[in-house]
Amino acid sequence: MGDSSLTRMPARPAPWIGLAAALALSGWLGWKAYGPRDLGDPVATSLIALEKQDKLTVFSAQLSPVVSADDERFFGVLKSRQVAVIPARVDYSVDMAAMGRDRMRWDAQAKRLDVTLPPLQPGRPNLDEGRAQYLREGVWITPQAQAKLTRDNTLLAEKQASEQAANPVLMDLARSAAKDAVRQNLSIPLQVAGYGDVTVTVRFDGESASN
Repeated sequence: MGDSSLTRMPARPAPWIGLAAALALSGWLGWKAYGPRDLGDPVATSLIALEKQDKLTVFSAQLSPVVSADDERFFGVLKSRQVAVIPARVDYSVDMAAMGRDRMRWDAQAKRLDVTLPPLQPGRPNLDEGRAQYLREGVWITPQAQAKLTRDNTLLAEKQASEQAANPVLMDLARSAAKDAVRQNLSIPLQVAGYGDVTVTVRFDGESASN
């Protein structure tokens, strides 16, 4: 199996802006139906806005792994090689089900809600083999050899897409998108609930408050 490299196509945020607005509206409706009657507990109001969301997808990266595989048969007499470019998409999400009161702190004087999110989770790469491009080398490539080359390239592409998705640049972009989505998703219900012009700060586990 030969060495392979990975070329990254442009990454794009998931459509979290519209999603955040929809989720904020959903959270507000939940607050209206089940939330507290007074304004004494903004953390409870925020938790209601989040409790139905489970995993929140905040970002998607489009990747294009370039991989290669080799095959030998009949004691090395038949040698073949296949290079593949297989588009892949990786979605990044936050486990909102892990959110609890311990991850939120309300500063009544500053009218600020500080939120700490659990770690960002890159998903399993979704390979689009229907748009894959292949270059094959070999005098005679048996059907069995071709099937093995394709399987090997698929495994390589998935592995490399996962590695590329974890690079710091994409992770930072995904974290930024997550913070914006959660900030919007919480500020709207709090304002509608009567807390006024509220500031929502969002950070991830391990980040300082200044981030």
